[in-house]
Amino acid sequence: MPSNDTNQQLDPKALRMMEKFASRRFQRTRVNQRLRFVMSWWVIRNKIVNNLKRILDMSVACVAIIFSSPIMLITALAIRLDSPGPIFFQQIRVGKYGEHFPCYKFRSMYIDAEQRKADLMAKNEADGPVFKMKYDPRITRVGRIIRKLSIDELPQLFNVIKGEMSLVGPRPALPSEVAKYNYDQIGRLHAIPGITGLQQVSGRSDVDFKRWVELDLQYISEQSIWKDIEILIKTIPAVLSSRGAY
Repeated sequence: MPSNDTNQQLDPKALRMMEKFASRRFQRTRVNQRLRFVMSWWVIRNKIVNNLKRILDMSVACVAIIFSSPIMLITALAIRLDSPGPIFFQQIRVGKYGEHFPCYKFRSMYIDAEQRKADLMAKNEADGPVFKMKYDPRITRVGRIIRKLSIDELPQLFNVIKGEMSLVGPRPALPSEVAKYNYDQIGRLHAIPGITGLQQVSGRSDVDFKRWVELDLQYISEQSIWKDIEILIKTIPAVLSSRGAY
């Protein structure tokens, strides 16, 4: 009479294969659960960090605008008296993930600066796709002072209020510069650009472009609210020393 026991009807080899398959499936399920947990935590952590960063940006930017308003008014008057042209300079820059936005600055150059740039390219003192000259003839008398003290960048506080920039992050590049980036340099665009950053507290224009990119990528990988506060504190002596500011 045939037995009703299913296990007795199965070949022992088949049983071992079924047990092995069940074990692997159980292990895959546990791995998938852990992976989902890690991914969920990563998303939640990034959301918390981004929200805290935005709160810090808004709070500090609003206070900074209030306290720096007398300096901005004096700067605006000095620019108006020093040379013809607008007080503010608006330039298209590249933000996070390649988005373009108008970046605000106090005008520190003569109004024909962009037209004269091509004639000065042979005297470029910076490496990589950026253009820097320590004694740029296009800079006005007032422009040299406000650049030394980073006053020309105060209007970017309004870019922070609008959410186009952050207080801390990689400096926003020109579209013409980004067009020359290699694969590694594109990584600079994985964060919201900032008014200050690791490069600004490490020598500013005295830092070569390769090191500049390394510092930006380091900031992006270590990004946290405490890192931002640390860089903001280090920015004060960096600005006062005027090292690499031109």
